[in-house]
Amino acid sequence: MIDFTIEPAFQEKLEWTNSFVRREVLPLETLDLTEAQWRRLTDPLKSEVRSQGLWAPHLPRELGGGGWTLVEQGLLYEIIGISDLAQQVFGNQAPDSGNAMMLFAGASDEQKERWLRPLLAGEIRSAFSMTEPATAGSDAISLAATARRDGNEWVLNGHKWFTSNGSFADILLVVAKTEEDARPHSAFSVIVVPANAPGVNIVRNITSMSDPEGTVRPGYHSHAEIIYQDVRVPLSNTVGLPGEGFALAQARLGPARIHRCMEWLGKARRAYDMMCERAVSREAFGSTLGEKQSVQTWIADVGASIEAARLLTLYTAWKVEKLGVRESRTEISMIKYVVPRVLFDAVDRAIQVHGSLGFSGDMPLEYMYRDARNAPIVDGPDEVHRMTVAKQVLRRYEPHQIPSEHIPTRREAAREKFADVLRGSLESF
Repeated sequence: MIDFTIEPAFQEKLEWTNSFVRREVLPLETLDLTEAQWRRLTDPLKSEVRSQGLWAPHLPRELGGGGWTLVEQGLLYEIIGISDLAQQVFGNQAPDSGNAMMLFAGASDEQKERWLRPLLAGEIRSAFSMTEPATAGSDAISLAATARRDGNEWVLNGHKWFTSNGSFADILLVVAKTEEDARPHSAFSVIVVPANAPGVNIVRNITSMSDPEGTVRPGYHSHAEIIYQDVRVPLSNTVGLPGEGFALAQARLGPARIHRCMEWLGKARRAYDMMCERAVSREAFGSTLGEKQSVQTWIADVGASIEAARLLTLYTAWKVEKLGVRESRTEISMIKYVVPRVLFDAVDRAIQVHGSLGFSGDMPLEYMYRDARNAPIVDGPDEVHRMTVAKQVLRRYEPHQIPSEHIPTRREAAREKFADVLRGSLESF
């Protein structure tokens, strides 16, 4: 039985989080802070989160997390997703959160002590370095970066970009081809590279729609272009075994996609709230916008799509908990292309209802619009996820020369099955 029941104690946590984010975090969005000011303002907030037992909610209790179920995590992330800044305040910012899960799943005890513990404590930052400018991000086995063995060291060479937080991270988790003779999905490894290692060249922070100037703003993401040139690190820096890179990446992405989708739904809900507030406030042609049929249609449709996507995502979280990531691959892919569309539509409609105000920088919507365009690309393009879903669904079906629902064929079968009754009916006449 599917059950999304939340214990009263956790419902109180959700209510506290909602109030806390709106009261303490949202005001920070309006300020242009230095790193020192950011730390001074957010360190006390992080202490409050820790006192509530909500720090790093994606982690098990033994690593300092709350040990929450995936459904509970999703509901919490929905609130945290209201603001990008809330992620760091709650210790679940990407890519650190996903990297922590990867280290938890594959790292040795020595590696966990060296990198995972300080990462969870907020003493170091991490980056995930996989995407390359010269290869298709949707086709991971085409990655060109290599690491060859030389004694007890890896010698790493490659050109990466969109390495989130790469310009200020302390460690880089790099995906590179290490096993030349292995099957494609067993040829890649994850290697931890210190950011200050010789040969690690930070080329630039990449400009983008959500960050047109390529700046590093406290509390926000940046994306770096990096060239690795004959970088030497010990073989012992391999996370898991050589060739397990893709397996570790998938373990990282399953729950992370649920987290990200719930955060996007939090943003969609925020845009929806702005749209509804504007609809009951702004008057045109003698009545409020909310009394116009087209605006009412947008409000009805966007609200329904948010609720439908939310239920699909929570169902996916429940299924992952019950059956695991492998048995939930179809749903995990579904939410990855359903939720971005919902987010984009919610923000787009909210801008339209606000008119020129929504288009301006006086509302959060213009940034949300630019940032939402990334959703159908990040963590695998929507087209690949649709292809994955279609392939998995079609495996459940067998080909039929004559369609199984073909009425003339079914009629003949039904006449044969019920021949006695039909014959008796005829004889009664």
